[in-house]
Amino acid sequence: MAAFQSSAQADRESGTPTPFGPLAGLKVVEMGQLIAGPFAAKTLADFGAEVIKIEPPAKSGPGATAGGDPLRVWRLLKDGTSVWWQVQSRNKRSLALDLRTPQARDIVRALAAEADVLIENFRPGAMEAWGLAPADLVAANPRLVVLRVSGYGQTGPYRDKPGFGLLGEAMGGMRHITGEPGKVPVRVGVSLGDTLAALHGVIGILMALQERHRSGQGQVVDVALYEAVFNCMESLLPEYSAFGAVRGPGGSALPGIAPSNAYPCTDGYVLIGGNGDGIFKRLMSAIGRDELGQDPALADNAGRVARVSELDEAIGQWTAVRTVDQALAALDAAQVPAGRIFTVADIAADPHYAARGMLLPRPQADGSTLLVPGIVPKLSRTPGGHHRDAPSLGQDTDAVLAGMGLTTAQIAELRAKGVVQ
Repeated sequence: MAAFQSSAQADRESGTPTPFGPLAGLKVVEMGQLIAGPFAAKTLADFGAEVIKIEPPAKSGPGATAGGDPLRVWRLLKDGTSVWWQVQSRNKRSLALDLRTPQARDIVRALAAEADVLIENFRPGAMEAWGLAPADLVAANPRLVVLRVSGYGQTGPYRDKPGFGLLGEAMGGMRHITGEPGKVPVRVGVSLGDTLAALHGVIGILMALQERHRSGQGQVVDVALYEAVFNCMESLLPEYSAFGAVRGPGGSALPGIAPSNAYPCTDGYVLIGGNGDGIFKRLMSAIGRDELGQDPALADNAGRVARVSELDEAIGQWTAVRTVDQALAALDAAQVPAGRIFTVADIAADPHYAARGMLLPRPQADGSTLLVPGIVPKLSRTPGGHHRDAPSLGQDTDAVLAGMGLTTAQIAELRAKGVVQ
């Protein structure tokens, strides 16, 4: 049985363009739901990987469920489906399987036997309980790379605790240093912990695939949400180790680096990063404070940090009598890094976003157009792209199963038993 159809055959079944990019031909099975695992798979799909997303089918009768990844109905819905779904699941194919049935688990094993990558973000032990232990899948397909994303990792005393992104952000150290001093620690307004874990997972997959070129062997990539966050905490731990320093929230400033802050204007705030030695002198000249720019005591960051309140006050007095546009015009002329705080409305109207292809218009069934984020990063010769809109639940079930060699009658029998949708 051929678990994966060729791209050309899939295109004939689905009517979508053939994916292309640096990962063309890479076969990926995505299991799990919501954010971290699916974001990792989305990133691979954006660059041409063939991704089959496995989702639970809808259930009718007692205990009825809508089925599918819960993200399908998170936040704002259009025609009953989250517009977030259109981003998270683009370029993927949906296979609806009830993993509680042995037939569905056999289908997963067949898919994994011919896949390059399998991604799962269930709680540790779930795959093993289904008889789909990654160690067994790799034994059956020695070239398989398995990404496992969880709150606390596959080992350690916390492995069995349920873990979401907000807990990873807290345990990883991010939540404590975010917000205003003396106030309730705040969270970033997006699922940053999940996204960081997903990106670390993609890095792990690509490294494992690169190593596979030498050894011919796959392996398991274990990503914990809290570790992905902790990996981005810069000098947090060594500062504590060396000096006993426990960094706290810095508000809009970057503690220990000056001047770098948000400064009030007459119609909003302007962000200024004047912490480079040469940049600081240009900044002070731009705001009419050359005496500060020429002060030997402020020539380096350590000296500026010691007098950060004085510097913030001087800059704030200058910005307070100007609009954001006026401040930015003067700072741009002086080659000082500065910018406004963008709302999503600003993003959608910004010419630089548009010029970089970061605002992709996608036609919708009702005749409207939906803007979705563009592809990151930009590759010069083999770029990624948005080639296929997010699938409806089970949209590709028949095509995938037929590609595995199942007949129409066999697929109908599995559907009648509730194994697939």
